[in-house]
Amino acid sequence: MVKDAAEVARRLVADEYPEARAAWLGGSVVRGDAASTSDLDITVLLSGPPAPMRRSLEYGGWPVELFVHTEDSLAHFREKDQKRWQPSMMRLVGETVVLLDTDGSGVRLQQDCLEEIAAGPRPLTTSELDLLRYGITCLLDDLADAATDDVRTAIASILWQDAARLLLTGSRHWSGTGKGLLRELKAYDEQHGTDHARALVAGVRDTDALVEEVHGILDQYGGRLFAGFELAAQPV
Repeated sequence: MVKDAAEVARRLVADEYPEARAAWLGGSVVRGDAASTSDLDITVLLSGPPAPMRRSLEYGGWPVELFVHTEDSLAHFREKDQKRWQPSMMRLVGETVVLLDTDGSGVRLQQDCLEEIAAGPRPLTTSELDLLRYGITCLLDDLADAATDDVRTAIASILWQDAARLLLTGSRHWSGTGKGLLRELKAYDEQHGTDHARALVAGVRDTDALVEEVHGILDQYGGRLFAGFELAAQPV
């Protein structure tokens, strides 16, 4: 599948962006977990306009997500990745098949992103850690007070994700959103011989088990936090 997808992606880049300096194919097709509705995630490097931009289209029988950048915009979004502990741009360039490389930038930027991914995200500040602990503490209290199954399910669906982010970012492991968060959690489990991904997601259906799992994660980072929590307002 990867070979065929890469051929389609190369034709698309040649048709749509003949002036491209480099291009990469990433996402589920390259990871090997593509489904019948998966798209081609293609990142294209230009020297200037129309980059930066994003496009969605269909080409060669595939749905396609195009991420069109300059080196400056790639650097901007990689910096945003670091600030939010989510290596989206880094993976779109690093964990890829190089489709086009006219000047060496394709391989160079791919390697830069792979090194950045391997180095891991920045550590949490004390304030950031406290905010995560406080938010999870409040969700646990809300879960304990939930009057209906619908309310419990709604709270649990948020709680497992916040607990996962605490576990991952607290240990300087990359985080994510949605299925990306679950992938990062499974990667953490593979590295550490743990079972957090299964336990947290299963906890949405068994909230007693979820509470036990979340407390175990909280205890690694100082436990529950309510009394004494402070959050300074941003200057206006």
